[in-house]
Amino acid sequence: MSANDDQAAVERVLGGDVSAFEEIVQRWQGPLINLAYRFCRDRGRAEELAQEAFLRAYRGLKQWRQEASFSTWLFALATNLYRSELRRIPARTVPIEDVPEPADTRISATNFEDRDRDSAVRRAVLALPAKYREALILFYFHEMDVPAAARSLGLPEGTVKARLFRGREILRNKLPQTLSVPYLKEA
Repeated sequence: MSANDDQAAVERVLGGDVSAFEEIVQRWQGPLINLAYRFCRDRGRAEELAQEAFLRAYRGLKQWRQEASFSTWLFALATNLYRSELRRIPARTVPIEDVPEPADTRISATNFEDRDRDSAVRRAVLALPAKYREALILFYFHEMDVPAAARSLGLPEGTVKARLFRGREILRNKLPQTLSVPYLKEA
């Protein structure tokens, strides 16, 4: 399914074919649940948040102005929902100082090294203050470019760049140099 398929499905829904929304859900359900999970770290809550995002998207389809792609609009809607829900009912967070240092990965096999490194980086990112965590999640884990992340967060691009820079700095100071290099490429 492409951006044109999304647009065609939206047009069919707006034309009265409610079942066309199922195509949208099938295409974007996984990415929206993954995004929600990165915000709350609870699979059940992530599924509920994604379901609420789809409900809001369905109700607000007429508000999509098609200036940006449908996926950008949908991710912005979902990101805003997730952020407001987590402010209302916060996810359990761990202070960055409490994130354990990763084990000495030189002893482990390569796949264990990669898994340990990935786990340590993800834990450290989740322990960041929300404004840095959100920017890093969209940019690195969802591979959005700065303009798309800025639209999703409802922020100027410069603010997103600054948050990415500051978030990377915090991570570089927390994680050993061997962990931070492959993950923290510049925006």
